Amino acid sequence: MTDPLADVVTLLAPSTPFSKLITGAGRWQVRRTAVGRPFYCVVLDGACRLTVGARPPLVIETGDFVLVPAALDFAVSSIDPPPDDVISAHRVLPDGEIRHGEATGPPDVRMMGGHCVFDSPDASLLVSLLPECIHVRGEPRLAALVELVRDESRQRRTAREVVLARLLEVLLIEALRASASTPASPGLLRGLADDQLRAALEAMHARPAEAWTVEALARAAAASRSAFFERFRRVVGVTPMAYLRAWRMALAKDALRREDVTVAEVAERVGYGSASAFSVAFTRDVGQAPSGYARAQLEGRLR
Repeated sequence: MTDPLADVVTLLAPSTPFSKLITGAGRWQVRRTAVGRPFYCVVLDGACRLTVGARPPLVIETGDFVLVPAALDFAVSSIDPPPDDVISAHRVLPDGEIRHGEATGPPDVRMMGGHCVFDSPDASLLVSLLPECIHVRGEPRLAALVELVRDESRQRRTAREVVLARLLEVLLIEALRASASTPASPGLLRGLADDQLRAALEAMHARPAEAWTVEALARAAAASRSAFFERFRRVVGVTPMAYLRAWRMALAKDALRREDVTVAEVAERVGYGSASAFSVAFTRDVGQAPSGYARAQLEGRLR
């Protein structure tokens, strides 16, 4: 049986080229608006406060990992932030460390943070399948990875930046895996934590070309049609057929981008009865005909 999370992560192609060591001391606060890129943070020592969009403030502490897959406003501060929503100045220390608050003395919090990159041109669609904010705490495997990141960040070994980048990429993927069993906003991860919905999701991912109906997916989930439909919509955040259509389009775009295939071959692969029906659906969802999309992707690689 296929692994839906592995499928999504593979197509997302996450990496963490923009990371930095961040420390804070005393009372401080930094705010970012209209970020435009996914944000992540792993707390190495201490604790601080994170506010994402309109969500309630979240205290994150040693060993915690947070990922905000979409571009949401966020603020990070000391546990006791400055009054009147004051934004603090920061300093870049000689070793590249970003220091917030008091410039001298031991920090109250140390963390690795920054922006990650999803290399898939279909990232916005795939990110819509993930929760708005992923917060993982108390996972032994994640804690072991955080310890490796902590150790590497403190040393000046050869190829330190390369090792940190790879560790952070693994940490990001492990956090997505761990999040399937933690409370989260609607999305794929919550669906995978539900035994019945996972069966339907795995079936869709294993056989995207099958002529799925809500009834057939409900049978795969061993549930009635109405109960399955409402449960899927509530937990995953979209209807079963909307999810299937989004996943088929993601697979189609990936094939057109990476492979030398005809539109008819892609149409058959993702469950459309004809190339014309697929072309209409693809153009409606993507805003461009499949043949034009494939040409544009090829020209982009040749530049």
